[in-house]
Amino acid sequence: MSLQRRLFYAIPPDLRFWVRRLWYFPHDLVFHYLNPSRSLMPPKGLIFVGSGDFIGQGERFLEHFIQLGGLQPEHQVLDIGCGIGRMAIPLTRYLDPASGRYEGFDIMPVGINWCQQHISANHANFRFRLVSLYNDLYKTDAAEDGRNFRFPYNSNQFNFSFLTSVFTHMLPEETENYLKEISRVSKKGGHCFVTFFVLDAAAEKQIKENKASFDFSYDMGDYRLLDLHAKAGNVAYKIDWLQQRLQLAGLEVKAFYPGSWRGTPDSVDFQDIFVLEKV
Repeated sequence: MSLQRRLFYAIPPDLRFWVRRLWYFPHDLVFHYLNPSRSLMPPKGLIFVGSGDFIGQGERFLEHFIQLGGLQPEHQVLDIGCGIGRMAIPLTRYLDPASGRYEGFDIMPVGINWCQQHISANHANFRFRLVSLYNDLYKTDAAEDGRNFRFPYNSNQFNFSFLTSVFTHMLPEETENYLKEISRVSKKGGHCFVTFFVLDAAAEKQIKENKASFDFSYDMGDYRLLDLHAKAGNVAYKIDWLQQRLQLAGLEVKAFYPGSWRGTPDSVDFQDIFVLEKV
C-alpha cells in the first residue's frame, strides 16, 4: 500500500473531507464557482469518492451499463451508494424522462444535498435519499451499519441496479445483507451491475508474483483487507464465499470481467465486474 494512501487512512473521516475542501479550494474558486456552465459538475473539494476524471468515469460506466448490463432508457434504476452523482449525471441524458426512473441513496449528506439541488431540481424522475449508516472510511457518527439495513424501496421494483466501488468498502455481514436486499427490490430477470475485488486463483497468483495493484495482506478468513486501521478502505472477497452468498440471495452470475487491479492487460475496468440477474 502506498504511503499516500496510508496517510489518508490515518486521518479521521470528518477531517479527510475538510482537508480535501481546503486543498482544492483555489482550483474550485477559479474553475467552478466562477464558471456557471459547470453546474452539473461538483467542485473537486466536495467529491469524496474515487479519483481521476469524474465526468469521464461516469460516461465510461454508462457505456458499461448499456453494453454489458443491458440497461434500457425505460428502466427503473437503483444506484446503491450514489455518492455525489458521478453515475447519475450521464444517466440524466439517457433515461427516458417519461418512462425511466432513477433512485439513489448514500450515507454522505454532502453528496445527497448536491444531487438534490443540481440533479433532482432539473430532472423530476431522479430522486436521492440520505441514509444514516456507519462506515469507518466515510461516516463514523452513525449508530447502525449495513448488516440489518432494509433498502427504502418496495420489493420487485427495479429493472436495473448498480454498485460501483461499494462492496469494496463493506465487510461480509453488510455485503451479505445488501445482496439479499438487491434481490428483494429487483424484478425477476432484473440485472445488477456490481464491482468487487475478487480473490480467485488468478488474482491470488498475481498477488503472489507482486503483479497486482493491491496485496490485501491481512487475511480475515473469507475476505482480506488492505489496512487494519480503515477496514472499509479496500476489501477483497474470496470467490467461494462470494459465490455462495450470491446463490443464497437468488442472484445468478451472467458475466464476469476481471479487473486491471490484478495486473492483467485489456481489462474492462480497474475493479472486477459482475453482471448479476435475479432468478
